[in-house]
Amino acid sequence: MKQLNLPNQLTISRIFAVPLIVVLLLYPGKATCFFAGLFFAIAGLTDLIDGYLARKSNQITILGKFLDPLADKMLVSAVLIMLVQQGWIAGWIAVVIVCRDVMVTGLRAVAADEGVVIAADKYGKLKTVLQLVALEPLILHYPWLGLPLHEIGTILLYISLALTVFSGYNYFTGFYREWRVRHGERPGSAGL
Repeated sequence: MKQLNLPNQLTISRIFAVPLIVVLLLYPGKATCFFAGLFFAIAGLTDLIDGYLARKSNQITILGKFLDPLADKMLVSAVLIMLVQQGWIAGWIAVVIVCRDVMVTGLRAVAADEGVVIAADKYGKLKTVLQLVALEPLILHYPWLGLPLHEIGTILLYISLALTVFSGYNYFTGFYREWRVRHGERPGSAGL
């Protein structure tokens, strides 16, 4: 089947990693957090590999375009929720990140209805990478090799939060500009 090519199989494996990571984080301890972090890191790597393979082998599919961002959002959202449950991050951070992702997903649906495709831009891609990098030490939580991983992860999470908000703003303003052009408004005129 063309739709279940290797890149899509890697994406699906990322989705299947979510419940495993959630169960491990339900029982926090140095060992369970280590394995949760290991599976999270592997899942994060599949995000880099699946897109690269799909482009290189010209195996980009509709299923892949749907599943890849869904898998990213499921992975990040699930981990954020579990970190809030453990009291390792503030709930408002998870709310901002998850709401931004829901809003951008909704924006993409509205844009598609208008005939506009909103592809992931460099800020959106960087946001995902930075979120994955920030969440890894937060999942590990406990000090390893003398490194204060929780503190490192917290700093990185605040940086990724700022980029998350900025990239969301960037998607909305980009769509608004495109919408105005498509509806015959001049760039300098008042809109909506």
